[in-house]
Amino acid sequence: MSIANSVGKGTRKCGTILLDAITFFVFLFLDLLDAILCVVYKFLDEFFEGKASPCYCVKKGEQSADCADGERDLSETLYGRKNVFREMGFLGFARKREYRKKRDGFGGGGRLVNRWSDCGCESCVSWMKNGCQKLHVVVKELPQESDDSRGESAENVIFLHGFLSSSSLWTATVFKNLFEPVKGQYRLFAVDLLGFGRSPKPSDSMYTLNDHVEMIEKSVISPYRLNSFRLVAHSMGCIIAVALAAKYSKFVKSVTLVAPVYFPSAKDGSTLMALETLAGKRLWPPLAFGQSVMSWYEHVGRFFCFLCCRNHRMWERLLKLLTQRRELDFMTVDLTRHTHHSAWHSMHNVICGGVKFMDDYLEILNRSTVKVCIIHGDQDPIVPLDCSVNIKMKFPYVELNIIQNADHGTVILGRKKDFTENLERIWASSQM
Repeated sequence: MSIANSVGKGTRKCGTILLDAITFFVFLFLDLLDAILCVVYKFLDEFFEGKASPCYCVKKGEQSADCADGERDLSETLYGRKNVFREMGFLGFARKREYRKKRDGFGGGGRLVNRWSDCGCESCVSWMKNGCQKLHVVVKELPQESDDSRGESAENVIFLHGFLSSSSLWTATVFKNLFEPVKGQYRLFAVDLLGFGRSPKPSDSMYTLNDHVEMIEKSVISPYRLNSFRLVAHSMGCIIAVALAAKYSKFVKSVTLVAPVYFPSAKDGSTLMALETLAGKRLWPPLAFGQSVMSWYEHVGRFFCFLCCRNHRMWERLLKLLTQRRELDFMTVDLTRHTHHSAWHSMHNVICGGVKFMDDYLEILNRSTVKVCIIHGDQDPIVPLDCSVNIKMKFPYVELNIIQNADHGTVILGRKKDFTENLERIWASSQM
């Protein structure tokens, strides 16, 4: 038995060493590929657009003199991602020459038009054609007979989706499953966040946490004159929801967070902790590898977005043909309804950069006695359950509901009616 155990341990150790070696060489190759694509995109951007788009391949100090004021809010992960070949200065000559020029790229002069590598279909650029600078919002109003009391007796609920998603997450789940007597009590707002779904995707936005909050104010709170509201958010949307709730702590009745991203020491340490935890450089499972590539490699990620997002109509037609379906699932469609610029900056500036503010925001909600409830699946491979457990440990006032055998998506999609009933219970228990 001892010999068999020794052989088994030796085999596992060899397997681990082999996997580590393969992982090292795969990501070393990606380092080289990203550095090469950096130069390739420089020339392609200059050819198609007349100038190169700024990127984060130079050190922050080399760029600081030319940075717009908005760039001070950028996440450290944008510049802190190490690349062996850039550290060596290999293939960096073109980018250094570029940054000696006067730049008016990010945040510097209204570059609202799509880049050549972005999709130009009607659904992706309609916001530019009609001049709409507000988010796409789906509103579930009260029944017509209640028109006279709309906005006064009804309670308002704002729903915020997660990364690579849209308002369809909520319209296909909660909106369809609210208990009939409850529907007349609430006015529901499902938002497509800035850069996703049918909302604007400006190429001059940095997609910071403040940018997202301000667009929700401009698109929902101000035009609908909300003097009180509740918030329900999933994944990345949780960080935006907490920031919005802290800003409007006197007007928020409750905040429901589903699978929130949180790291207790991120405020004092580097936001690279969030990047390492959520998208560390791993080959297996495939989902983790995909997250690593798209989160660490700016130019490789742009290449995949060029293939998938720019040509999403072709892929959708192909999927419909293969699956013999007239309509695709909203989750499949949402995966490509963004630009690389919007997804890349939201990933870093909201998910990685925003976690360092979570403690301050949650403390404000604590002092304001805002009811905060968390729902998290115990099998979540994307946002670890420890994130929610750590919030509960640091802020005991928070209510934590752990859902057995649920992951990042099925915590909502796999239990639509149960999830909606849970929301109804939370709202009823926090009536003011």
